[in-house]
Amino acid sequence: MDVNSIYEAVISGDREAVEAGVKKAIEEGAEADVLLNEGLIRAMDEVGNRFESGEFFVPEMLIAARAMKTGVAILRPLLVNSGIKPIGKVVIGTISGDLHDIGKNLVGLMLEGAGFEVVDLGTDVSSDQFVEAVRREKPNLIGLSALLTTTMAGMPEVINKLTENNLRDSVKVFIGGAPVTQTFADQIGADGYADDAAGASRKAKEILALS
Repeated sequence: MDVNSIYEAVISGDREAVEAGVKKAIEEGAEADVLLNEGLIRAMDEVGNRFESGEFFVPEMLIAARAMKTGVAILRPLLVNSGIKPIGKVVIGTISGDLHDIGKNLVGLMLEGAGFEVVDLGTDVSSDQFVEAVRREKPNLIGLSALLTTTMAGMPEVINKLTENNLRDSVKVFIGGAPVTQTFADQIGADGYADDAAGASRKAKEILALS
């Protein structure tokens, strides 16, 4: 069983090779957690590094992330049965009034690639919907996305709603999107900020002291 071949297939975005490689490795008795960590997650770490160095761009990241998801889908039942848990749960969504989802979707894929369970609320998500999701899902972290300057105001509204409902201390909040900055994150009391999808998975681990 060659974990490196799965690793390389993810980086190259070859979904068929990932599927075949993971299935073959399982048949040969490989442990699901080894395939996840050494094959899929390690590959997505490398994809993130290549993105940040300018070697990869958004299309390459998306293709790799989709290949990774193919492998995760095969491994998930085995991981559940063996009692292996995700490293954390993250609820993500694009803020109320904003229908952009490409960046948010990519963040979700990168978070999954880093070993998180991701609950995606979609776009145009109200502060009340975020509050309800925190109650229902009990995540470690929520990620708020905005691509428009006009919708950024919804971010502090979510944080305020969490505070009003006595939920703010139970969950960390990180934010991102084209108009969002670290200064804005500091102003509204967010726990973190990421300026791209690769940075988002690292920031999530950092906020939760997992790295």
